[in-house]
Amino acid sequence: MALKRMDHVGVVVDDLDAAIAFFLELGMELEARMPAEGTWVDQVVGLHDVSVDIAMVRTPDGHNKLELTRFRTPTATTAEPDAPANTIGLRRLMFAVDDIHDTVERLRAHGGELVGEIAQYGEIFLLCYLRGPAGILVALAEELG
Repeated sequence: MALKRMDHVGVVVDDLDAAIAFFLELGMELEARMPAEGTWVDQVVGLHDVSVDIAMVRTPDGHNKLELTRFRTPTATTAEPDAPANTIGLRRLMFAVDDIHDTVERLRAHGGELVGEIAQYGEIFLLCYLRGPAGILVALAEELG
């Protein structure tokens, strides 16, 4: 049996509308938005009485998706809010963009905050990290040349 594909990455957020707006401003497209609850959800996530709102956003090419999830019940928790880049575990989502400066400015209007600076990697890329919704690290890369 072979792996078919990576389907999506799930991200828990505290404000679903703000997270959707942030990723739509980045250039992703809203594919679906729906509630989910019931025994099957409890069984999958290993919690009881789960009630969530989910939004699936995808890149314009359709190859990559994010599932944004807001827990109504039980209340979402966090071990370390705004974890730094060297924290063990899933740390960031990387996106290729046409214009990093324009993208950063547009995302600032949706709560995006530069973690460091926009830096140039040789003659290859401009790169930066932003803190996005729910403290998610969003990395941006603009190919040079």
